[in-house]
Amino acid sequence: MSKETNQQWGGRFSEPTDAFVARFTASVDFDQRLYKQDIQGSIAHARMLEKVGVLTEKERDDIIRGLGEIRIEIERGDFEWSVALEDVHMNIEAALTKKIGITGKKLHTGRSRNDQVATDIRLYMRDEIDLVLAEISRLQQGLLELAEKEADTIMPGFTHLQTAQPVTFGHHLLAWFEMLSRDYERFADCRKRVNIMPLGAAALAGTTYPIDRAYTAELLQFDAPAGNSLDAVSDRDFGIEFCAASSLLLMHMTRMSEELVLWTSAQFNFINLPDRFCTGSSIMPQKKNPDVPELVRGKSGRVYGHLMALLTLMKSQPLAYNKDNQEDKEPLFDTVDTVKGCLRAFGDMIPAIESRKDEMREAARRGFSTATDLADYLVRKGVAFRDAHEIVGLSVAYGIKTKKDLSDMSLDELKQFSDTIEQDVFDVLTLEGSVAARNHIGGTAPDQVRAAVDRGRDLIAARGE
Repeated sequence: MSKETNQQWGGRFSEPTDAFVARFTASVDFDQRLYKQDIQGSIAHARMLEKVGVLTEKERDDIIRGLGEIRIEIERGDFEWSVALEDVHMNIEAALTKKIGITGKKLHTGRSRNDQVATDIRLYMRDEIDLVLAEISRLQQGLLELAEKEADTIMPGFTHLQTAQPVTFGHHLLAWFEMLSRDYERFADCRKRVNIMPLGAAALAGTTYPIDRAYTAELLQFDAPAGNSLDAVSDRDFGIEFCAASSLLLMHMTRMSEELVLWTSAQFNFINLPDRFCTGSSIMPQKKNPDVPELVRGKSGRVYGHLMALLTLMKSQPLAYNKDNQEDKEPLFDTVDTVKGCLRAFGDMIPAIESRKDEMREAARRGFSTATDLADYLVRKGVAFRDAHEIVGLSVAYGIKTKKDLSDMSLDELKQFSDTIEQDVFDVLTLEGSVAARNHIGGTAPDQVRAAVDRGRDLIAARGE
């Protein structure tokens, strides 16, 4: 074999790979972040090979010692990565062979880079999903802390971005909590399908060596070995699913971001974000820009794009492994980095939000937000709902004309629309009376908000993180 060809696979080649092609096909520049998982998988593989008699105890121990030293070198920044060796796997294997001799070449017995990379990426995704789950819980804890503090803070609830009914700020924050709970469940469910072990599938058809896949899976804490060798090396569903869950999470965070951006504006003035989460303008000295929520809102696009990239990558691929699949890592890695960054930023920022209670309350007072409460009042007095709806509509029209909110009208003014209205109507026309009246699970009553906070804390505690 020519010394100019790749020593790991170049036996059948008569000339070296073109220099540009070598750079073009290499993945080591980005897949080197898998070094921990690659070493972890290789140690488990070596232990299994010794167990079934393919390696001696000394060979196993030499491999484990060598891989441990390589990991230290990588983490110290002393490891020299080579594009000529293509990827993280071959770089580490070559370094191991250089360090411990021919025994290093025995490590690859019974496996292929196809099942090796599939295992590495699953180990990596499992680790990263655990970090994402922890960050979601941290963000949710911050929301619960703020929601409890703001359980009595009245603000307008909106539909079509128009004032609808009064709610509390705490109740609104708990809506965000519910979104994140669904996100948590999706990532946790995705983790179940990530945690299946491809190792042992080899290139595509398994191996003739007497490997013990169940033992390797146990060592690596996988739930089970993959059930089909062809599927094991070519499946990237778990990556697509992770990006789908990430897209939904970022969609939720864009909704939160949009509201934060609106609420910090002079037109709303509902909240204050501490200066450490904002920036200024290079030309307008008065500006305080909510850059964190704006940037999170913008980062959703790259995550959506990665989901489409992976779906397109896998479209029409024949079984089993194809070089196309090398393109799975950069979208996955960037999605992981983006999601963790956004969650960290929000996890730090949310508990620091300061509400402007007076502005929120005044906004809720405007826009006839208790109109539905007046309709409900009339129905309880025996008026048919459609008639009550018309009565309240006429009352609102009168309020627009006279520039009076329903709660500002006198009893005589209200009675001109219905004799059914009595003095007790003012109990339901107040903002406090309105939110307190919706005293059911999921309702706006401050006591229900506090109860929901307690349930949320129990939910997080049950996760056992």
